[in-house]
Amino acid sequence: MSGAGDESVRQGVIFLRKRPTGADALVATLMLVVLVASAFPLLWMVLSSFKTAAETMQVPPAWLPRSPSLEAYGKVAGVISVGRSMLNSAIIASVTTAGILVTSLMAGYAFAKYHFRGKNMLFAALIATMFLPPIVTLIPLYRIVGYLDLNASLAGVILPNLANAFGIFLMRQFIAGVPDDLIDAARVDGASELRILFAIVAPNVAPAIAALALFAFVYHWNSYLWPLTVLQGNSDQYPIVISLSRLLSYNRGAMNTNLVMAGATLAVLPPLVLFAFLQRFFVDSIVSSGVKG
Repeated sequence: MSGAGDESVRQGVIFLRKRPTGADALVATLMLVVLVASAFPLLWMVLSSFKTAAETMQVPPAWLPRSPSLEAYGKVAGVISVGRSMLNSAIIASVTTAGILVTSLMAGYAFAKYHFRGKNMLFAALIATMFLPPIVTLIPLYRIVGYLDLNASLAGVILPNLANAFGIFLMRQFIAGVPDDLIDAARVDGASELRILFAIVAPNVAPAIAALALFAFVYHWNSYLWPLTVLQGNSDQYPIVISLSRLLSYNRGAMNTNLVMAGATLAVLPPLVLFAFLQRFFVDSIVSSGVKG
């Protein structure tokens, strides 16, 4: 074992000492271009939030604020209820994400490890729902929420999203790789199915759970159409992405672009912080999904 480890280290040192080739330089350049193109809008948004209204309208544009100021953030708090809107978004995204994780784990475990009649047909029907555009299900879901008397409430926004076809598919694929012998041994020891799922299976697919949590949280934090449809007329329950539309109406003639940028910066902070915590698990899930054997 130690010889194999030493050989791996030696090969890694040789690789690092290799002089970069033209192909390596081309790949590095392309990666740098993609990185700049991806990060520039975010950087521009943050920098613009520290500018004055006049600086945001300059032609040619002012790349850096001359005198960085937090004035725009103070004005945003005067136009919209930032704290309440952020809390609403946090409730929607957190509760929905928790529900998706639980339902996806349970359903994915059933599809991966149980054998029952019609399983493949049922799984195929579940996958088929992933190809439906969200706009197709908007009206039926809205009518169901209305029948349940959950209109204009956060519960109405959250309830239809507690299960997710993509999450079930993702968990099923990863749980299928958990050894059956491990599960059978737990059953012999008298563990219940729920204990097996949450104490044995879940830790073995932790990277996939983290990746799903990140996907679900970001998606539902940024969700706009469904919350707007359910919460119409109840602005106290608006999440931050809908409240930001008030800044757009306030931003007449692009005179207050810095306010819009300040509000957008506040809105993207929680997903960025979550990604910072989960990025290691997210990368691990991508690596493990591509490694076989």
